[in-house]
Formats: sequence, C-alpha cells, structure tokens
Amino acid sequence: MDDISITNRISMQYDQFLESEKKIARYILNNPQAIADMTISQLAQNSGVSDASVSRFCKKIGTKGFHQLKIGLAMELVDTFGEEVSNDISLDNIGQSLQNILANKIEELKETVNMIDPKLLDTILMDISRARCVQLIAVGNTIPVAIDGAFKFNELGIPSVAGTIWETQLAYTHTLGRNDVLIAISNSGESTKVYEAVKIAKANGARTLGITNNPHSAIGEEADYHITTATREKLFLDEFCFSRVSATTVIEILFLFLTRIIRDSHKHMADCEEMFAIDKR
Repeated sequence: MDDISITNRISMQYDQFLESEKKIARYILNNPQAIADMTISQLAQNSGVSDASVSRFCKKIGTKGFHQLKIGLAMELVDTFGEEVSNDISLDNIGQSLQNILANKIEELKETVNMIDPKLLDTILMDISRARCVQLIAVGNTIPVAIDGAFKFNELGIPSVAGTIWETQLAYTHTLGRNDVLIAISNSGESTKVYEAVKIAKANGARTLGITNNPHSAIGEEADYHITTATREKLFLDEFCFSRVSATTVIEILFLFLTRIIRDSHKHMADCEEMFAIDKR
C-alpha cells in the first residue's frame, strides 16, 4: 500500500477497525496538522487509548511505526493543502470552508486516478466493450452511480442495466453468463447484497468488477477486477463516510475510454441526444 496516502489508508480501513483504533483514526483525520509535533504517548492520550494501541494501529495501516506515519502525514499536508486549507466547515467562514471542501475533493479525485492500474484498466475496458450485457449493481446511496453508468454505456451502444429494486437487480444477475459483465459499486465493499450478486455472477461465468474504497473488502477480494476509490469524507464527518464523487469519476473514466473503443460510439450518442432533444424544447 506504499502508493496509497496515509489519509486514504485510514479511510479505507475505518470500518474494519476496532473501537480503540477508530478513536485514533478519528483524531488523526480531524487533527492531521497536530500529529507532526506529537509523541506516540501524546497521540495515545488525546485519542483516549494506550501507547500499544497506537503502535498496533500504525502497523495495521501499513506503516513501520509512528515516525513513518508522522512523516507520511506531513508530506500529504504539504503536497495537498498548503498552510491555509484545513478540514473545517463553518458557517462563520463559508468562503474558507468552500476552499477546504474543494481541496479535499480534488485530492479524492487525484488519488482515485493515481491508484488505477493502466494494464488492469485496459483489460476491464476490453471486457466491457465486448460484453453482451453489462449490469451495474448497487444498494442505498450508491444506486445513482449505477443508474448513471447504465445510461452512459447504453448511449455508447453497450446494452446495460441498473435498478432501484434489489430483488429485481438480483433476479437479473441470475441471467448473466460468460459474455456478460457485472460492475459492483459499494463504498465500503462490505455490502452483503452486492457481495451476493458478485458471487452469483462469477458462478455463472460472468466477469465481475468491484468499485470500492477497500481492495481488501469482501467485494474487493471476490471480484475478478477491482478499482479502488479514495474518500475523504471522514475528514469532515467522524462516523459517516460516503462520497459518490470518486465512484462517479471511475464511471466517467470508463465511459470516456469506451468512446474510443466502441465503433460508431459518437453516432450512438448523437442518435440518443437527438431523441432526447424533443423533450428539451
């Protein structure tokens, strides 16, 4: 995980942390600038845990120890935010808060793109472009990403489906076969329903792609391919961690590359736009 930032490692693994580790994670995400001047004992005291818990936490996120964690965080702060940007949101300073949100969202997108393996992406694109059908599956807040993806792929001439009713989605998954692709979108990668769909699709011989924040999640490990998305929502919200921005960006990336692969893709899009134009008048 050397190519993944400290902040994103923490966000990726947050849901799998023990309660003591979540306390450390929350403190680090909310006070990244302060960590550089702290000792391991000070971080432990401020987080309400033991020194040993901090040491185990550092190893769990893939750093050799607290010193490497501090160095990694310091480098991220210099490269990403500079001195005048933080993770504060305040109605007392809306202008600065907007810049704080923008800086974090930019970093989310940069890290998501940087974590994509070009060779793996090429394989994924070939499978999607040749698919008899692509099913994009999701539950809860991620459903709009799946629906948007199905719309975009259909515009290119790739038969694609997505839905809002779980039973309907799963019933369709049972129809997938060797010439089909299932794209499973889940923030945590631990959605039991989406995981079930991945297993069914694989059993039927379909290719499966997981788009999640954690490659070591249940879906990340089960899917044939995986694209990791970065999220910095925990910089603003301690317990709640959800961002559709990164997942939507991955769909946009697939769409844009597919426009270069699918024959007559621009004609397909033009035909769709002409049809939609009637309702826009």
